[in-house]
Amino acid sequence: MNVARSLRELQDLSPGLDEFRESVVGGLSASPKTLPCKFLYDAEGSRLFDRICDLPEYYPTRTEVALLRSRAGDIAALAGPGAVLVEFGSGAGVKIRLLLEALREPALYVPVDISRDHLSAAADSLAEDFPDLPIAPVCADYTAPFSLPPVPGVGPRRRVGFFPGSTIGNFTPGEATAFLRGAARLLGPGSLMIVGADLPKDPSILVPAYDDAAGVTAAFNLNLLRRINRELGAGFDLAAFRHEARWNPAESRMEMHLVSLRAQEVPLGPHRFAFAEGETIHTENSYKYGRDAFAGLARAAGYCPAEVWTDPAALFSIHVLDVPA
Repeated sequence: MNVARSLRELQDLSPGLDEFRESVVGGLSASPKTLPCKFLYDAEGSRLFDRICDLPEYYPTRTEVALLRSRAGDIAALAGPGAVLVEFGSGAGVKIRLLLEALREPALYVPVDISRDHLSAAADSLAEDFPDLPIAPVCADYTAPFSLPPVPGVGPRRRVGFFPGSTIGNFTPGEATAFLRGAARLLGPGSLMIVGADLPKDPSILVPAYDDAAGVTAAFNLNLLRRINRELGAGFDLAAFRHEARWNPAESRMEMHLVSLRAQEVPLGPHRFAFAEGETIHTENSYKYGRDAFAGLARAAGYCPAEVWTDPAALFSIHVLDVPA
């Protein structure tokens, strides 16, 4: 099978400009002000996040990659031959390669990501390296309903969901439960869900991971304002905001904020949004779940926890969840 035949046309269900505008206006009209973290990932935001993943302070990626490398064979044994692999938030496609190399003749790989350009580039690269693997990219907000592409061949195929990177922590616990329920409906009875979840740890490790010395995470956060200016015609002065990372122990989460450095008004179409000096826009959460806490979340979403693996330093966990048949 050549690359042209194995790589299907991208299915584009990404949020439109009207949804983006509505979310931004609604978030900036709220008190406190917020912006959905999914909009951090335009082409530039995705590129910056890839850089974050390589930073020395950012332990999650290298820790999860090492854990996946050591457990890829176990995951392949659980998935069985001819599995359909669905990755939620596929990003650069680094971690999925470890699973694809371990799986026995996967029937189909469906990468789902909100960043169209990033998704297309990653799918092209994977198609070059796995020319016999059918790949059906879907550009979508994976928290919203969508349908899986048709599976080639005949016979039963076990569906395996893959949600790495502790992205589950970007949701509130209620949102995480709702997402997991939706994923179970999409994957179907008897399927498998593999989820990466960051573990609670000392703030001296957590805070630098979200506020690196090189300023890459700050650029990633501020890029959201640049995107709003570019796509919605807003008037944010990026020099009038700074990035801030906070540990919230009561909620067991890291938070990212953009702090207004002075009293100011920001125009966006017919709207003007007033900021006091020191007022923030809350742009992202990253909840940290202990092993038992995440297992409880999974059970509340209707799964049966099957396995949980952690690294030797207890920084990160990978959960294997069964969808009851």
